[in-house]
Amino acid sequence: MTATTHERHTNTRLYLQIFAALGILTVAEVLVVYLPAEKMLIAAILVGLALGKAIMVAAYYMHLRFEKSTLALIAAVPLFLCVFLAMALMPDHSAVERRTLNVAPAAESGH
Repeated sequence: MTATTHERHTNTRLYLQIFAALGILTVAEVLVVYLPAEKMLIAAILVGLALGKAIMVAAYYMHLRFEKSTLALIAAVPLFLCVFLAMALMPDHSAVERRTLNVAPAAESGH
């Protein structure tokens, strides 16, 4: 069964719209870096934009939009695990202060 010309035109238009939206989100990511805000806020915005782009790519270009919701849940599990593990490691990140100020230079070897 072949797609009609109208269906092909509609699909092409949809994919071009998604492509344009991904381009706009990419430009937004670049501009967010220059915002005069805290680094954590900028990082949160960047993660949100990247997550939005990933969802759009998965939904339209990987055709998950047309699959059963079970498949979407399977795709969401690694995302949940990644966020969970990142949050679990956050306390360890700031537990040890890493300063290298006022450190004596290493002695030169005589080799």
